[in-house]
Amino acid sequence: MPEQSNDYRVVVFGAGGVGKSSLVLRFVKGTFRDTYIPTIEDTYRQVISCDKSVCTLQITDTTGSHQFPAMQRLSISKGHAFILVFSVTSKQSLEELRPIYQQIVQIKGSVESIPIMLVGNKCDETQREVESREGEAVAKEWKCAFMETSAKMNYNVKELFQELLNLEKRRNVSLTIDGKRSSKQKRTDKIKGKCSIM
Repeated sequence: MPEQSNDYRVVVFGAGGVGKSSLVLRFVKGTFRDTYIPTIEDTYRQVISCDKSVCTLQITDTTGSHQFPAMQRLSISKGHAFILVFSVTSKQSLEELRPIYQQIVQIKGSVESIPIMLVGNKCDETQREVESREGEAVAKEWKCAFMETSAKMNYNVKELFQELLNLEKRRNVSLTIDGKRSSKQKRTDKIKGKCSIM
């Protein structure tokens, strides 16, 4: 099957158990599951607005383990934007993102024009190992955006994907949910940038 040029590919990386699948499922399906099921690789599709036409937001939820380096390289080379997820309850999960970030730089060359979000998930938890300012410092070092989320509480999940699309400079992309706007979505239309939620 030929590659669709109107696909916008977002790749989600992070250690096992940080909530990558939970974030993606919360965004795509509006659901949350408490049980942890390890992911090998899943792809979800969501229709979005792209350069005044419709394209598919293709979200690849990658494995949390390092068993599949070839898959990881392929995901990076095909990806247009990246979400690097760690858990605020685990400093280790933040450290595990460093080699992934370095690999993105190595494969993509410059990351200046590539949308990358560093995401501290599970911000609803009280036992934190990573403070917001630490996440912000790493994001500054990596020249990417930073946001804290909670898939469980549905906090900043949609905003995360909207912000990621706002970072895209080469194309005009924005979230479309079945072509209709709900009143809640209309309020977030005014998020800065040229993209708006449809």
